[in-house]
Amino acid sequence: MQEEKKSADMQKEAPEAASQKKALESEDLFASFDFENLEIDLKEMFKAGVHFGHQKSKKNPKMADYIFGVRNGINIIDLEKTVQKLEEAQKFLDKIVSEGNEVLFVGTKKQAKKLVEKAAKKCEMPYVIERWLGGTFTNYRVISSRTRYLKDMQEKVKKGDLSRYTKFEQMKIAEELEKMETKMGGIKHMNKLPGAIIVTGVVEDNLAIKEARKKGIPIVGLVDTNVDPGEIDFPIPTNEDAVSSLRLMLAYLIKTVLEAKKKVVVKTIEK
Repeated sequence: MQEEKKSADMQKEAPEAASQKKALESEDLFASFDFENLEIDLKEMFKAGVHFGHQKSKKNPKMADYIFGVRNGINIIDLEKTVQKLEEAQKFLDKIVSEGNEVLFVGTKKQAKKLVEKAAKKCEMPYVIERWLGGTFTNYRVISSRTRYLKDMQEKVKKGDLSRYTKFEQMKIAEELEKMETKMGGIKHMNKLPGAIIVTGVVEDNLAIKEARKKGIPIVGLVDTNVDPGEIDFPIPTNEDAVSSLRLMLAYLIKTVLEAKKKVVVKTIEK
């Protein structure tokens, strides 16, 4: 049983080449993509391993419609369904962002963190890659007061306004700000609740999903074969474990957000 699980995990991670792992250390994880000409491509999805699901025994029955079949004990995702659901998600995101709303990127699982951070920064959108702070949506007033404090104190540090404090006090303040930056640095410029969230792990990001549903915030999410897609408004059937798969699917979403932001600029100029 243990060998079967190991074999299944190896197949699921097979598309993740050494070059993909090395790419995580680079400054721009999406530098190889030409976003202006990037098109959805089944061959590229296959090459990136988007079609690899989890073991057959871990299949969530509600994902049955998105599974093409089983190979070597592994559920294989129907990439044509992936394309269909991706296009639906893109259409929705285009509408949300072109209306001037922000999209919050969420990715708290280990292999998604750097990718999600870089994706969000490329789009100039907020993000969460560390543990979800309870109340980020449901108690937004308190969270926003903390992010304002963080920004204000960081600005004071830049201006040298803390020189009146002792070195010990300055050190304690610096430690506090560092911890706050780690926890909420990705949302410190988020001035209102987002128009939607993008999650890369339904299981790992379940707290964000629950709060979004409570506040009526639409959810776009990558869904693997072991999860319930019913929790997501715009589910995209995807191998959400391999870096290569995550990187490609995020690239498609980045393109959508960037193009939608251009529409906002055009509208502003026309006004």
